[in-house]
Formats: sequence, C-alpha cells, structure tokens
Amino acid sequence: MAYTDSIRLLVAEDVPQVSQHVRNLLSVQSQVKLLEVLNDGAKVVEVAKQLRPDVVMVDLLLQGKVKGPQLIEKLRDSGLEIPVVVLTVPQHPLARDPNRGIDAVLTLPFSGFELVNTLSHVLADRQARATGACRVVSVFSPKGGVGKTTIAFNLAVALGQMGVATALIDGSLQYGDLRALLKVPSDVPSILDLPTDRVQESDLREVMWRDPAGIDILLAPPRVEMAEMVTARDVEKTISLLRRLYEAIVIDTPTTLSEVTLALLDGSDLVLSIVTYDSTTIHNTIAVGEVFSSIGYTPEKLQYLVNRSDSSGGIGRDELARTLGRRPEFEVVSDGRLVVQANNEGMPFVVSSPDAAVSRDVRRAAQAIMGRTANSPVRN
Repeated sequence: MAYTDSIRLLVAEDVPQVSQHVRNLLSVQSQVKLLEVLNDGAKVVEVAKQLRPDVVMVDLLLQGKVKGPQLIEKLRDSGLEIPVVVLTVPQHPLARDPNRGIDAVLTLPFSGFELVNTLSHVLADRQARATGACRVVSVFSPKGGVGKTTIAFNLAVALGQMGVATALIDGSLQYGDLRALLKVPSDVPSILDLPTDRVQESDLREVMWRDPAGIDILLAPPRVEMAEMVTARDVEKTISLLRRLYEAIVIDTPTTLSEVTLALLDGSDLVLSIVTYDSTTIHNTIAVGEVFSSIGYTPEKLQYLVNRSDSSGGIGRDELARTLGRRPEFEVVSDGRLVVQANNEGMPFVVSSPDAAVSRDVRRAAQAIMGRTANSPVRN
C-alpha cells in the first residue's frame, strides 16, 4: 500500500536496547516518522491525544506504574481509535485481537521490512474497517467431513445474492478444497501468483477467479507441495487489501491450527465453527474452543453453526448447548441428495435450489452475519 505521507509512530518502550533497535531500523527508510519514544506508560495516552499518531507501538513487558497490558487497555478505551502494535518476545506469545486493542503483534527480533510492513498493513486495515466495515468470516472446523467447504461456498454465494460484494478465499492451501469442488483448471492463478513484497489492488484482480455464481475466489495453489510457499505474512497482507475491495470476505480454512491458519482466523471478524451431532466433532470443537479462549478470542468472535441439524444421532439440542456452553447461533438442515448433486456439478445449492430448506437456512445465516433482516432483498 502506498501512502502520500509518512506513517506517524509513537512508541512506548522502556528498554534502551529495544528503543535503539527501533530507531536504527527506522533511520534508513522514509515511510515511517518516529514522533517520540516514551519510557513511561502513564504519559502515553495524553501524548497520543496531543500528537495524534497514526499508530502506537507498545512493549507488552513495559514496566512502571502503567504496565504494558494496562496501557493497551487504556489506549483501547481512550476513544482515540489509534491502532496499536504490541511488541513481545518468544517467551511471551500473544495473539492479534482488535477487540482487546491489539491490532498486530511483532515478536523480537524483527527486521526493518517486518516493522514497516506491519505498520502499513495495520493502518490500512484500520482505515478499511472505518470506511467500509468489511465483514471477514472464517468458516472453521477442527474435524473434516462436516460440510465446512460446502457451507463456506454457499454462504459466500448467499452474501453475493444479497448484493454484497463478496470474496471467497480457499484457505485450505495444501489440498485446495474449493479448486476441487469447482473443478477449476490447474493453470488458473492462485494466491502464489501475488507478489511477495507488495500486493496492489490490480495484482489481486488479476488472480481472482470469477465464479459464475457472482463471487470472486482466491484459490489455493494447484499442487500439495506448493502450500509451504505461502506464509502467514502473505495471508495477513492479502486479507488487509481484500478488505478495501469487498464488503464481505469468506474464508474456507483448513482443520489444522498451523501458523497460516491462525493468521486467517486472527484476521477475521467472525470465526464460524461448524459442528455436527457427532461425538468426535463435538469433542474437537470444545478442545479448540478452549484454545481460542486462551489466545484471547471473545465469545462474540466465535459463533457456532450446526450442520445437518435434523440428524441428531441421539444427541439432543439441549445436550449440545450444555456441552458448548451456549446455544449455537445457526442451524442448517441436511439434504444429502441435493447437496451432493450440487457439489458434483460444482454449483451452489443456494442457486440451483433456492427454495430448499437447506438454502433458506444458509441465507438466514448470511443475513444475520451482515446484520440484515430476513426481508432483505435477494439479487438473482
């Protein structure tokens, strides 16, 4: 992303060596203007009100009367709406969580490129949120076979039918589930065709696959071994830029919690966890829910969709709610014949059979996710 002016940065850091490291990294570039380095957390909010920086960087381990975590909370609650990048060390890992005032995390040691790139994309992401209110939804499950990819595809198409400019990301980078579902030729561009240094809007438009159902899809690499070429940083940059181009982004995530998967989930406003009335799926869902809670995901960020909700397998709704600790937000009924036929044809069932109960359920979820009413218009 290109800026006409430098990014104005305020730093809260009380370790001289780290302060000097940041100064040295910024001294050889022009994209970031360092306003001041404060070693007293108690002064940061007041100075931020005076200087109005574009980004504030806070050391998680900041000592003094106002420690790092307290300062992050104070900045979040100050009403300044300034994005915060948190510095940490490998011994104190931290997850990005905008709801807690943590817009990005930098782990020492880091390079000048990582520093500038993080500041640029944090600011771009905050600007996109302020202007477009793009909704990013990761469709996730810790177990395969629950219909995750099918739900993600049909949810994205349902959003498109509502008149929402929608992008779908095939986050299953190793196996390319959407590429297989839609029978996309192997020579069609993928996320690997994006530049690795700086992604521009024109670059994205050139690699997005336009599905006949009316949504744009960023595909996974065509071969299994190519997945290792995609980094978490690539994913973060891509989501940040897509937020500027679309009103909604749906991500079909893999089932494993790798660094790239966590980057997809961290970059999402909502994690839609798919669960079925299957004891193994429920067990895995609870286990990963505990992980999400430990890394700071709020209850509002994590929601549940029960797929094949009319096939309980002897497990009742109340029992599932007690196990999850709350009632799932969404339910989608089963329709095996319709869904399998639509998938075999590479068609979304919300298009091929719009009046089916399963299609109505997915549309209701799409409307709720975008904050629309049940009577919102559907574009044919």
